[in-house]
Amino acid sequence: MKILPTLEGGLRIDAEDPGDWTLLQGITHDAISCDKKLAARLGNLITDEDVAPDWQEYVVPDLEEAFHADLTHIASAIASAHVECGGGPGPLWITTEDAGQWYSALNQARLALEEIHHFGPAESLQPADLPPPSRNAFLRSQFYCAIQSLLLEYVMR
Repeated sequence: MKILPTLEGGLRIDAEDPGDWTLLQGITHDAISCDKKLAARLGNLITDEDVAPDWQEYVVPDLEEAFHADLTHIASAIASAHVECGGGPGPLWITTEDAGQWYSALNQARLALEEIHHFGPAESLQPADLPPPSRNAFLRSQFYCAIQSLLLEYVMR
């Protein structure tokens, strides 16, 4: 897989084989892999008794709706690009207009993987010491982080 900035200010992801498409489809799968949705997990961090009920009632549903919309958009973009390429090599475009949705989806995936596997700081982690499922999840998380970095550097200025 290759990821390059475009002249229009977006990113072009060139999937080179079926494994690349599987990795990209993993973004949305990873994002929803926790037992509890991200909006609810964030809501549980609000412990002030005066604020928590309002947060749960008003903020969490809106967050959940926004997170779901971002994941739906990304899943659709990946599926459409995959179909257009006939499942083989081909491009997936991230435009300036949908960069925020991509960033959100990647962040949701990374947060879910952290919640499940408890990696902690990447600097102190030795991937080779992790069991294979956690090692694979860590590598996906690092891949998602790399795309987020490219989005910040080239698209979301």
